[in-house]
Amino acid sequence: MKVAGIDEAGRGSVIGPLVVCGVAVEEEREKYLERLKLRDSKKLSPKRRIILARKIRKIAEFCPVKITAQDIDLLRSKDVNLNEIEKIAIKKIIGELEPDKVIIDSMDVKPERLKSEVEGYRENLEVVSEHKADDKYTLVSAASIVAKVERDKAIANLRKEFPNIGSGYPSDPTTIAFLKEIPYDEMPDFVRRSWSTVSKMKK
Repeated sequence: MKVAGIDEAGRGSVIGPLVVCGVAVEEEREKYLERLKLRDSKKLSPKRRIILARKIRKIAEFCPVKITAQDIDLLRSKDVNLNEIEKIAIKKIIGELEPDKVIIDSMDVKPERLKSEVEGYRENLEVVSEHKADDKYTLVSAASIVAKVERDKAIANLRKEFPNIGSGYPSDPTTIAFLKEIPYDEMPDFVRRSWSTVSKMKK
């Protein structure tokens, strides 16, 4: 039986992509991931995440889906909220990896609602949907790590041209200072203009 874990990185960011990632292995191979003693990516240093991501890729199948700031703004302009945007990525990951069972770090306040919806993506798909699944399940921790490494790569590439963007999160004063320097209509396409942090600047 093939089992997949799914998690994301960059959900709350105002700059750069949202990365949703799936990591899958045959059940009997999960022990090789368990030996890595994986944890939620937020509890690991950037260097450690990079090392672990390389090891995960050697052991497991993986499918990162990057949703750009432009795509997020476009979908939100059509009344597609962030949870629905993430579900689009989850559906794509399940289609690519074709797992028999999927474990998701639930972004829905009601994990059971997400479970019920995702079960409809594929026939006979077993779904586990829980909050903080990246702390409980090795495969979700692995997905969290690969997603964060992919997201960090995207931000590092942006910093080559825009060194003052900070982390990209609204809680980062460097990021906010960068956004305040640019008129709303001249915001680069990697900025999520639909975020309230940015849309307020329009006024």
